[in-house]
Parts: sequence; structure tokens; C-alpha cells
Amino acid sequence: MINDATLTSYVARIRLGDRVALAQAMTLLESSHPRHQALSAKLLDTLMPDTGNALRLGITGTPGAGKSTFLDAFGMLLVGEGHRVAVIAVDPSSPVSGGSILGDKTRMSALSRSSDAFIRPVPSGGYAGGTSQRARELILLAEAAGYDVVMVETVGVGQSETEVANMVDCFISLQIAGGGDELQGIKKGIMEMADLIVINKDDGNNRQNVAATRQMYQSALHILRRKYPQWQPQVLSCSAQEKRGIDAVWQSINAFYATLSHSGELAALRQRQAIAWLHQQSEDALLRLVFTQPDFADAYQQTEQAVAQNLLSPRAGMARIQQFMQRRFHI
Repeated sequence: MINDATLTSYVARIRLGDRVALAQAMTLLESSHPRHQALSAKLLDTLMPDTGNALRLGITGTPGAGKSTFLDAFGMLLVGEGHRVAVIAVDPSSPVSGGSILGDKTRMSALSRSSDAFIRPVPSGGYAGGTSQRARELILLAEAAGYDVVMVETVGVGQSETEVANMVDCFISLQIAGGGDELQGIKKGIMEMADLIVINKDDGNNRQNVAATRQMYQSALHILRRKYPQWQPQVLSCSAQEKRGIDAVWQSINAFYATLSHSGELAALRQRQAIAWLHQQSEDALLRLVFTQPDFADAYQQTEQAVAQNLLSPRAGMARIQQFMQRRFHI
């Protein structure tokens, strides 16, 4: 177990790609215990010079689009080309245990057996945005361990998935055709954030539906403002089950990176993401700090009870809390 005495040893093991050390470091990072949080901060600070050298990919999509099957085939393609692949597979949390419900690792059978791949199932913990609160930091740990392609597979619950785009370089929306859910895929929030749209299950009797759906997405993209002036989002199709079209997806990802790296946009993107991460972490820390103040906690509880009993509207309750904070903290 990682502690102050073994921290240096764990840093060295992670840098050597020790999978056990990496898994234990991720468990430490996910812990909410104050002592563990302080230790994980030291760990991350020490490893920061070893981060930033991986391709960061986000995989989202409608439920049933075959994200795990796609990742299994795609990950094995990358491993075959000599890459080391890490997957942060975010699952919905169990309301009872808080753990992952779906267990995506079991559906990536080939990739999970590869010595050049590391799969980390992570419960979302109810965190908004289709991802996990600590997913950003898990990416950094995987990079420090030498994984040069890190993929975040999100929960898959619709428009909230756009949050993952704020922590990866290339945001890939995986869709299906013929399932009656095409409108879910062309909602403006996801379409504006996607760098690639991949229509999976292009096989069997579904190929005609895929061709029509691909044309629909291409038409929709032409009327939306580009996310980056330098890059026109592409629409591709593949069959993860038949492992067909996966190489074309990888070629498009490489083209995306070449385009953004050449223009300097990739470096600027990562800088913006780091600052946004700092802002989010600061807001969370300040909120926790405020709630540790006994007088504020009492005032909030009284207001909460008044709202619950219909003595105050939620808006009036918020105004009361805001007034209390202005008096208490002189803001």
C-alpha cells in the first residue's frame, strides 16, 4: 500500500510501467480520505514531468452503440502497431455499493489479456458529464506509466457526455443506424463537440441503414460551426464485430492530430483544459470549505428544511443563502 515511506518506490515503479503499482496509485487517487488525498497530490506532483506525451481520446455514444466492443477491436489494432493502450472505462455507479454496474472490462476480452494494455473500470459516482470526477488525474497516471494512447470511455447517457471533451484531445462519438435513435446522435451539443463521428455495426443487413445515416450526419455537420477552423469533423463507419473499418478510424485520428499539432491548436487546447481543471477543482475545494463552517451549515440546513416544507421557494432559499454568505464572508 502507498504511504509516505513507500511513495518514492511507487513513483519509480509507475515510471517503469508496473501495472500493479499503477492500479494501486489509481485507487489511492480515487479515495476521498483526507490523508489519501494529500498523498495522491504528492504523487501527481512528482509524476507531472512524465505526463502529456499520450494521445488522449474520448469515446462516447448512445447506449447500445457498442463502445466496449469498438474499444476492444480498436485497442488491439493499436497494440498490434506497437502502442501501449490505457482505457478509463467509466460506468454508472451502483446506488447501493457505489461501484461500477456494467463492468466494461469483461466486454473487452482481447484487450484485457494484452500485456500492452491497461483497463481501469471507474464508477462515475453520479458525477455529471458522463465521466468520473478523477478521470483527468487517472489519464495523467496512465501517461506517467508509459501508455501512449489513453482512451476514456464514458457512461453513455446523452448530451451530458460533452463534459469528456474538456479532458481529451480527440472526441469521438460512436453511433448506430437503424435503431430509431438517430435524433439522439445529431443533438447539437454532441455534434458541435465531436471531432469524429463513427457509425458502428456496419455489417449484415444493416449496411444500407448505415450508409443513409452516414449521409445524414455529413449533411448535419455542414450546417454547424466548426469546433476548430483547421479541422472538418469526419463521418466514418465500421464494424467492430467484424473488425472492418477500424484502421480508417485510426488514420482519421492521426490526421486530426497532425492538423492540430501543426497549427499549434493542440498545445493551446491542453493549456485551456488545464486552466479549466484548476478552476473546477478550486470551486469544489471552496465549496467543501464553506460547508465545514458550522454557522453556514446550520443556516443551510434551516433553509433546506424551509424549502422542503414549502415555506420558501428554491429561488428564495438560494437568495437567503447568498445573503448569508455575503454577510459571513464579506463578499
